[in-house]
Amino acid sequence: MKDSETFGIEKGHGKEVIEWLNEQTKSQKSKLEARLYGYTVSTKNFGDFEMFSWIGDVQVARKMIIKASKRFKIKVIEGGYKPKERIFKMRKFDYAKVRKGEKTIGQIEFEASRFGNSQWEVKDEERK
Repeated sequence: MKDSETFGIEKGHGKEVIEWLNEQTKSQKSKLEARLYGYTVSTKNFGDFEMFSWIGDVQVARKMIIKASKRFKIKVIEGGYKPKERIFKMRKFDYAKVRKGEKTIGQIEFEASRFGNSQWEVKDEERK
């Protein structure tokens, strides 16, 4: 099983979307459990997002976050895209797509320290 903490839900919709995600995956008997962890990321181009973590199947997570975006008509961050180069750096990186429904409206680059318990921060973002 995989997990990720670079998925986000447009601020103000976190609790209802997470409850909906968990209900949907239980009813479909899919392997996915999502929960908010009380961290908000602000972006210049896309607004504020409540970040959440999940445990389960990555394909299910991506499919369900897109469904949630359509159902609630909100923007979401679909994270978990790792850089291809395998160079050890002092900071870890993760890449994410910002979506509204099935449409990708931008990309975000996250970074966090490899040491300690630091949160993900937005390093760079771009609109499509």
